[in-house]
Amino acid sequence: MRKGLMTAVLSILAGGVTAYAVVKATVPETSTPVVATDASGNAVEYRTVNLAETDYPDFTYAAESAVEAVVYVEVTVRQQYQLNDPFFRFFFGDEYAKPQSREQKGSGSGVIIRPDGYIVTNNHVVAGATSITVTLNNNQQYDATIVGTDPVTDVAIIKVDATGLPTIPMGDSDKLRLGEWVLAIGSPLGAQLRSTITAGIVSAKGRSMPDYSGEFKIESFIQTDAAVNPGNSGGALVNKKGELVGINTAIVSQTGSYTGYSFAVPVNIVKRVAEDLMDFGSVKRAVLGISMGSVDKKFADEMKLSAVSGVYINEVLKGSAAEKAGLKKNDVIIAIDGQKITDASSVQAKVGSYHPGDKATITFIRDGKQHEATVEFQSSALQNGETDVDGTIAFYGARLKALSPEAAKTKGLKGGVEIVSLASGKMMEAGAEVGGIIQYVNGEPVSKPEDVVAKAKKASRAIYMEGVDQNGRSFYFGFGK
Repeated sequence: MRKGLMTAVLSILAGGVTAYAVVKATVPETSTPVVATDASGNAVEYRTVNLAETDYPDFTYAAESAVEAVVYVEVTVRQQYQLNDPFFRFFFGDEYAKPQSREQKGSGSGVIIRPDGYIVTNNHVVAGATSITVTLNNNQQYDATIVGTDPVTDVAIIKVDATGLPTIPMGDSDKLRLGEWVLAIGSPLGAQLRSTITAGIVSAKGRSMPDYSGEFKIESFIQTDAAVNPGNSGGALVNKKGELVGINTAIVSQTGSYTGYSFAVPVNIVKRVAEDLMDFGSVKRAVLGISMGSVDKKFADEMKLSAVSGVYINEVLKGSAAEKAGLKKNDVIIAIDGQKITDASSVQAKVGSYHPGDKATITFIRDGKQHEATVEFQSSALQNGETDVDGTIAFYGARLKALSPEAAKTKGLKGGVEIVSLASGKMMEAGAEVGGIIQYVNGEPVSKPEDVVAKAKKASRAIYMEGVDQNGRSFYFGFGK
């Protein structure tokens, strides 16, 4: 009897000690009340709380290792303007009413991805730049040149003449989880706030934003609440391990300053685009060859789907990779290589991570049953006159678009066709430059890309072009068909 009583007492004591230890380990330690006097002489009681280091995340390693590879990018852009004031013309003559140019400074951020000087940034940071200066975290400065740009993903690669530079290891943006901590590193307000680090969480994945220019963009942004301002464009988004998971590119704000929403291009897209820009100077984009829409409840009920998820195929382009893989209209894609598909943005992001010729497994629903198909992605390389995903038209290695009325007015032109980008081809070899405006082809005026293509087709032997470059200087060049 005495032995049983002793066992019970010991069990109770052991349970009490265990409960006390658990409470001490999980509840913040609170001190005894402290009484102090406020400014008015009133007694105020307060308590202090001691938190263990394990109660909050530690960003010191990620911040200190990644910040060395984030750079400040300063660009000079030459802008054109025209004085149309009739009084000014009356007193000073038409000579002073001609298009004028002036230099304007801009800035952003960049991330060193190779120790031999290759830096990734945003296309909109360096677009139209006449000179680029890069400043490292250790205050070393270098002149930079543009290696290649991709307006569709807003990614650009620039290079400085240096070796042994610090880099950030690339992570896997597909593995990011909602609520995961991330750091944004960049120069939010220019030179005076270089190498600023802010923290936040992943608020959403696969986000799209409205493009008021009406042009198609490949968008599958990582949304975070880390504080980001315009100068952060091109800067790093890193995880707690110090790995690059995105390139900060945009904010949504009615004031132009941070209001709680920032967006980054996923590193899996950046990695693929950067490789192409460094190897070829342009992006070799993989395409599936479908038009699609998101699945809603009505469509799910009609197609007898078990969940409102995935994207349905509106159309399969003839001769496309999707057709060759056996995909059909009204098929519902639910996964690509095992990654769940939720909307069109997730399809764009996943397909954008492949090269032409790569293969992937498409999981889809047809007639209520799940199937798999192997697809071999094709290239988006276009023939002359074909339209690219961003609405531009291919022409001998260049991408052309009509000069907008606003830009024409600013430049003092009646119209023309803008050279948006250049890759290897006859246009580049003849001396064409990005930003140039084509006004005449073989002596005939042009106002849209289709005009350029049509005039070139009519030419029997050679194609001659006239226009003005982005600085307003006239150019003339030609090449044989």
